[in-house]
Amino acid sequence: MKSKLGLVLEGGAMRGMFTAGVTDVLMENGISFDGIIGVSAGAAFGCNIKSGQIGRVIRYNKKYCRCKDFVSISSLIKTGDLYGADFGYRRIPDELDPFDREAFRNDPAEFYVVCTDMNTGRPVYHKCETGSDEDIQWMRASASMPLASRPVVINGAELSDGGTADSVPLRYFESIGYSKNVVILTQPEGFVKKQTKLYPAVKLSLINYPKLADALKRRPQMYNSELRYIKKREMSGDAFVIRPPKPLGINHVEHDPSELERVYQTGRKTAVSVLGDLKSFIGAVRASDERSD
Repeated sequence: MKSKLGLVLEGGAMRGMFTAGVTDVLMENGISFDGIIGVSAGAAFGCNIKSGQIGRVIRYNKKYCRCKDFVSISSLIKTGDLYGADFGYRRIPDELDPFDREAFRNDPAEFYVVCTDMNTGRPVYHKCETGSDEDIQWMRASASMPLASRPVVINGAELSDGGTADSVPLRYFESIGYSKNVVILTQPEGFVKKQTKLYPAVKLSLINYPKLADALKRRPQMYNSELRYIKKREMSGDAFVIRPPKPLGINHVEHDPSELERVYQTGRKTAVSVLGDLKSFIGAVRASDERSD
C-alpha cells in the first residue's frame, strides 16, 4: 500500500508569514504533496499551495496590512470581525489579488481545513475541493478567532478558529491515511503554551458558548500534547518538521509591511536550510512506494 504524503500547517495569525515563506520555497522547488491540511492562518494561506500561487500571501498582506477594511479595530467595531470578512474573503480573492480557483480545482492534492464547532467545542474537518465561495467560507471559519470574529455559519453549524480544538492536526491526517507528513510549525523547538491570564474574561465573554470556553481552557494542554506527539513522529522518521529557529516576535495583527517581510524571509531561509534533508525524506517515501508496487 502506497504511503500518502501530507503537509500539515499550523496557524498563528501573522506567524503564518513564516509558513508562507517556507511553502513558497517548496513550490519553487517543485515539491508537492498528496494532501494538505491547514488550521487558521495555515488554512487561509495554505490554499495558495493547491492553487500554485507563489508569492500571493506575502504580496496581498503587505499591500493591505494598513487598510482598515482588511484588519483594524474599526472593522471589529463596525462588522464584528477584526479581519474584515467582505474585504478579506471576497474583494481580495475575487477582485484585488484573484485566487486561482481553476488551478485549485484541477490540482490533484486534497486540501482540508480545521474549524471548531462553537456549540460543542469539538474540531470539524472539511475537505475543500473546488475553491468555491463555500470553500472560501470554510477557510474563513478556520481563521475566525473567538471574540475577534463573528461566528461563521455553514450548514447550520456555528464555526470558529480551528486552533481552539486541534491546533496541529497531525493525528487526524494520519487517521485518514497520510502516514508520512511534513509539518510546518510557527513556534520554535521547546515552546510550551501557557494559559492566558485573560481566560476568566474570555469565559465570561463566551457565556453563550460554554463548550467553546471549555475548549479554550483545555487548549494549552492539548497544544503541548500535540507538540510532544509531533516530536515523537519526527524521531521515528514518520514526520519531517520545519520550525522557526527562534520566536518570530510578530504581533497577531501587524500593520508594518517590513515586519511581515522579515518573518516571510525567515521562513524562506529556514526552508532553504533544510531543503536537502526534506528532499531526502520525500525521496525515501516515494522510493518505498515504488518498491511496494
